[in-house]
Amino acid sequence: MKRYSLIGADGRSHHSTVPGTVGGHRRSKIYGRLDCPSALRAIGAGGYVSHRVFFADTQTAASAGYRPCAVCLPDDYRQWKLANA
Repeated sequence: MKRYSLIGADGRSHHSTVPGTVGGHRRSKIYGRLDCPSALRAIGAGGYVSHRVFFADTQTAASAGYRPCAVCLPDDYRQWKLANA
């Protein structure tokens, strides 16, 4: 059985038998879709990968202190921005 390393709501890594549905960047504390064009560009340019983390869902990412990506989750980002202004 394949095991995946996911970040939990407490910000700590744990193992899961189910892959994450949301990716993030540990240094910038941003999460987004796995197909995010901004993240894919950064990965394609050879960056980002060493700081990449995964979450089960967006709620877990937000609970861990990450904010939504403005590129791939613009509505969530706007809501986050208003709540944190």
